[in-house]
Amino acid sequence: MIRPITTTAYDPAARTQIDGAVAADLAARLPRLVNRAHEIAASVAYGVHGRKRAGQGETFWQYRPFTNGEAAHRIDWRRSARGDQLYVREREWEAAHDYFLWMDCSPSMAFVSSLAQDDKLSRGVTLGLALADVLVKGGERVAALGLTAPISARDVIDRLLRALYDGAADISRDELPPEAALRPRARVVLISDFLCDLDALSARLRRFAGAGASGALLMITDPSEESFPFTGETMFLDTDGGPAFHAGDARSLRAAYAKRFDAHREAVREAARAGGFLFLQHHTDRPAAEAALALAMGLHGVEETL
Repeated sequence: MIRPITTTAYDPAARTQIDGAVAADLAARLPRLVNRAHEIAASVAYGVHGRKRAGQGETFWQYRPFTNGEAAHRIDWRRSARGDQLYVREREWEAAHDYFLWMDCSPSMAFVSSLAQDDKLSRGVTLGLALADVLVKGGERVAALGLTAPISARDVIDRLLRALYDGAADISRDELPPEAALRPRARVVLISDFLCDLDALSARLRRFAGAGASGALLMITDPSEESFPFTGETMFLDTDGGPAFHAGDARSLRAAYAKRFDAHREAVREAARAGGFLFLQHHTDRPAAEAALALAMGLHGVEETL
């Protein structure tokens, strides 16, 4: 059965990259995404997701005024002796978190229309690699969910790239994140179009939350998937190899499709909220750096609330 929410469309103006060798296609495109990932990471302000806030550590962070009710032993008498104000010496919080990234490489991610700058797969992988670089530079550890252990090395992009390359045959078939074991307080970042079974996705998020994990979902959307610009006779192709659907007048489906798409997106948003995850959406006709910054800042906001 064709489900409009999970189909892509063939249109003379559209550029599709759907073929039978999804894994080979994924492996071939990965090296081309590295430079772009480095560029995006560099464009995101250094330390936007930094861990500079008060906590247990050895590194001095800042002085702040002493407040009534605090223990007197916290006063820094040397700094306070310079004036009439009492000050407390704060140290920087230094406990790194483990971030587990999953970038959907399933067939539906290969779709691209003439309205987009990139196909969803290239955009999603690029953003994931860029985020990994930003996080590691901010002092965190990053892993590819189900593929690697947490990494804190400066060459994290290259290491994750190798893991994706080696696992291309497996990850190109999965439209849901793997059920990997997570430590309490781990952070999980899922980057996908989330055109998948909602019950299965909700169950996976509940398992992550039950393990004590939190994080974010970034929904990658081709603008044509939301606006449904197709008119006239259009052939819709199922990216998973199901039967095609011929529409005699695609325009007549637009209202029903828009309602279905909106409902699906809101259901993904609700599943994220129920699991304690941040939900963000990015359209592939927008700059990639814009999404990277929003995701990094969103994760920083999640940290501040924990």
